[in-house]
Amino acid sequence: MPSGALVDRAEEQACLMVIAHKRQTSNEFSDLLNSIKIENLSKNESRQISLMKKELKRALSVPNDLIGALAKHTTLAHSVWVDARKNNDFQRFLPQFSKVLELRKEEADAIRQDTDLSRYDALLQDYEPDIKSDYIDTIFDTLRPALVDLRAQVLDRPPVQEINGHFPVDKQRALCNEVAATFGYDFSRGRIDTAVHPFCSGSGNDVRITTRFDVNDPLGSIYSTIHEVGHALYEQNIEKEYNFSSIGRGVSMGVHESQSRIMENQLGRSEAFSEWLFKKFLDYFGDIGIEDSASFYKSINSVKNGFIRTESDELQYNLHILLRYRIEKWLIDGHLNADDLEYVWNEEFEKDFGLSIKYPSDGVLQDVHWSEGLFGYFPTYSLGNVYAGCLFEAMQNQLPSLNKNLKIGNLSEATEWLSSSVHQHGSLYSPIELIRGASGFEITAKPLISYIEKKYSSIYCLG
Repeated sequence: MPSGALVDRAEEQACLMVIAHKRQTSNEFSDLLNSIKIENLSKNESRQISLMKKELKRALSVPNDLIGALAKHTTLAHSVWVDARKNNDFQRFLPQFSKVLELRKEEADAIRQDTDLSRYDALLQDYEPDIKSDYIDTIFDTLRPALVDLRAQVLDRPPVQEINGHFPVDKQRALCNEVAATFGYDFSRGRIDTAVHPFCSGSGNDVRITTRFDVNDPLGSIYSTIHEVGHALYEQNIEKEYNFSSIGRGVSMGVHESQSRIMENQLGRSEAFSEWLFKKFLDYFGDIGIEDSASFYKSINSVKNGFIRTESDELQYNLHILLRYRIEKWLIDGHLNADDLEYVWNEEFEKDFGLSIKYPSDGVLQDVHWSEGLFGYFPTYSLGNVYAGCLFEAMQNQLPSLNKNLKIGNLSEATEWLSSSVHQHGSLYSPIELIRGASGFEITAKPLISYIEKKYSSIYCLG
């Protein structure tokens, strides 16, 4: 889009969102929905109507002019964020950020009227329904100290050997396609393309993913592909009769993230699967500077301190998320002013990671989320990891031949287990009901902590 068209585009976005909001909250639709008697419906139908009524209640609480203002200013803020990030200038972004922040706080206050929700919890419902920040805090308060302690031990150890060489894009692309198929991605109902930032989009019979390529870093493309395949399989495997209904989609961002992370990490970075993947790397690329699968396993799980969330390893990723979660709660609940955000970010980051931020693109400007008003989104990434920990423990207990199959690149029983336990249900159950039902126990960070401690203690030869 030409830069001169930005203001017009923002006004157009506002107009379209207001039109959609008016239709959603029309008397005709409300009367029709409220006329349905839930007691006469099946379980699936009842859940669909319940979700639709919940969405309607939320929509009715937010006035049209606020809907329009949010659409307009998030469009403007995103464009300004791109420019500010490129120029490492937070002050350039601050006015639009402040406007989006105030609008989202206003929206939260509208949503939480006549409820016991905090302002932050009101926004959290858009991404992780039926869960409050107090519940998340309990989980994260267990997770954080364990990660901080293990991280300190690992960073004190010598680094592991890294792969090196030249990795042509055409060969990376071919390997990504093979890996995606190995994990069960249905190419007849999807495709893989290239993008700067990998993502998954679509539902039902058209679920597409993207990845990115770097001739010096094939692991980036491989694990971005596996991650997005995890998202895609969730959508592709939802019960077909749920298509185009309110239960025909993933139930929450946290559950969605659990599927991408369990594929990428617990399965894709496992010692067993690395044996198969190492052989594939030799087939596709020849000499990669590593001679055996044991060293390859260590290389795909190496730990390095750094600034960027999306480039962080499995051990440190959640610490990046917990920092963002902490800060955005302060912002939304009024304990932190927008003017002080950059200073507080830099201060908190140095406390957590021991690094001083020189460039805003390495700090407060690195993520797109807040420019789009996505307050409440960040904790779902770590919730997804916690969910994945619970699911993987259950999967291991129920599939005694899992590692044997992973060693030969057979993911079928793992993906079938996830499909029957999680995917097929769509939004039929709440996030807590779904994960608890699939794992057989209450959600806790302990399985994730145990998995990470065991893995990295072995890789880095900790006592």
